[in-house]
Amino acid sequence: MIKFIKNFRKNDSGAVTVDWVVLTAAVAALAGAAYTAIETGSSNLTGTTSTYISGKTPTDG
Repeated sequence: MIKFIKNFRKNDSGAVTVDWVVLTAAVAALAGAAYTAIETGSSNLTGTTSTYISGKTPTDG
């Protein structure tokens, strides 16, 4: 049993998988946050542009 525990402690092949899972989750979270920020900003810009254009007439320069 002691030999099994020592071998288990030395075996770290699964640690790389855990690192990649955590890294991938962090990248996905950052991408989601960036998407939300861009979507909010573009919606605000669209609304502002719509308001500006609706107040103009074709003869305005």
